[in-house]
Amino acid sequence: MAVEISAVYQGELHCDATHGPSGQQISTDAPTDNGGRGEAFSPTDLVATALGTCVLTILGLVSARHNVDLSGTTVKVTKEMIQSPVRRIGRLATVVTYPASVQLDDEMRSRLESAARHCPVHQSLHPDIDAPIEFVNAGQSA
Repeated sequence: MAVEISAVYQGELHCDATHGPSGQQISTDAPTDNGGRGEAFSPTDLVATALGTCVLTILGLVSARHNVDLSGTTVKVTKEMIQSPVRRIGRLATVVTYPASVQLDDEMRSRLESAARHCPVHQSLHPDIDAPIEFVNAGQSA
């Protein structure tokens, strides 16, 4: 299945992108440390966003198949850029936090963690990007 995304450069490091199937739009701006105003997601911010939302989506798919409700589960992705040898994403540290109400046995926890680490975005990242995923339960200390 192919999905077309189109984008238009608006000048001053701003772009507007349109999702072909839905017509939904997002805007991007370069980050302040790279000449932009930081008024919107940067393109590399969207990579971090894609990783986080992909992990949550995969967790949702797997948990639904096993009648486990993960509503309220959150993800935080911390993106770190590096400058050498070229400016690029160096690290995407991801923390998945289950609500205190979610109780998982060891088998389900293992199944979910494996699925998250095999989400399509995580699997698409260049191997030079450090992309750990940590799982915590809000009801327990990390």
